Amino acid sequence: MTAQTTPRHQVTVATARMRDLVTDLASASVWSMDPVDTATTLVELTRLEAQVAELKARVAMHADEVQVGDTAGATSTANWLAHATNQTRPAAHRTVRFGYQLDTHTVVKDALAAGDLLADQAHVIIDAVTKLPADLDPDDVTRAERHLVAEAAHHDARALKRLGDRLLEVIDPAAADAHEAKTLEREEAKAAQACRLTLIDDGHGKVHGRFTLPTLAGARLKKMLLALAAPKHVAATAGAGIERRPGPERMGRALAELIDRIPADALPQVGGTNATIVVTLSYESLIGQIEQAGILDTGEHISPGAARRLACTARIIPAVLGGTSEILDLGRTRRFHSKAQRIALAHRDGGCTADGCDWPPGLCHAHHDPPWSQGGTTDLDHARLLCPRHHALAHRDTEYHRRP
Repeated sequence: MTAQTTPRHQVTVATARMRDLVTDLASASVWSMDPVDTATTLVELTRLEAQVAELKARVAMHADEVQVGDTAGATSTANWLAHATNQTRPAAHRTVRFGYQLDTHTVVKDALAAGDLLADQAHVIIDAVTKLPADLDPDDVTRAERHLVAEAAHHDARALKRLGDRLLEVIDPAAADAHEAKTLEREEAKAAQACRLTLIDDGHGKVHGRFTLPTLAGARLKKMLLALAAPKHVAATAGAGIERRPGPERMGRALAELIDRIPADALPQVGGTNATIVVTLSYESLIGQIEQAGILDTGEHISPGAARRLACTARIIPAVLGGTSEILDLGRTRRFHSKAQRIALAHRDGGCTADGCDWPPGLCHAHHDPPWSQGGTTDLDHARLLCPRHHALAHRDTEYHRRP
């Protein structure tokens, strides 16, 4: 028998016997077990493990009640248990706490002691029942606990957690609706207070940021970005019905595209005007005679190609300066294609006109050809559809094949 003080209590004697039995099995070979015996034994060992977990938690709670830790000079029973068994302190504290939890949830305790419930399932059930409203009838709480214990025969701990999250609906549907409404209102109020946005310009052409949004705003943003990042189409190389899944890069491009698509007249006015970006650049740079950076009214510099592209499509005002910094032009109001022209372009081009590009017409820009900055006119004969990427390439004078 395992060396310890002379056992007197039934639990102590039984524990010593179990240790001896398992010790005797340490050298036993299992190769001769047939499949039926193997399966049965494995299930029974799992049930035994659950029973031992209940007994261990019960004894740990009793050890805390009789202050075993104080007797041994430890600051708590859990700390003594951690030191005596080489467990981590959090694990030992969970064991003691589990004992107290089982003591107040007798339905779970009895099922665990019978081996009909696993320890991780017991933790999930106790957590779910504890989260029920405090003013709930005690009989309803017991009924909820019995319901989850019964479901444990068919579901693992993860599935039980999902059932536990909707537990109130099972025992009191009317109360569940009211409770959920109050909970959501509290969460939404906290989420509104937690809204954050941090933007940092790294000085090398990129802005990094982090944000926190309420669930509804986040869902709407995700819908918008997916609409831009993953247009429904049939990939020529993947076969019918296959849609391209957007990755981080494509989602990032979609965010930039979304910002481009926000009309200035839909934004609040600041100082009597809509939130409008003013780009300052020389007339020679605008028409492409020289390559000179554009300067935003917020102080950032952008490439001349980006400035020309924005002058073509976005709601900006190009402040074109002469050699003496005299303002020559503050933009032409007729540079944007009308809705009717966009419809006609979509019907004629069917999407991005760059060879091999699969972007649909609804996500393309109407590009002036020649560019508006070089005197291009806003009509169908001098317009074609380009996706955001190929539109940027067009204003950088980058070569690419145009679809006939």
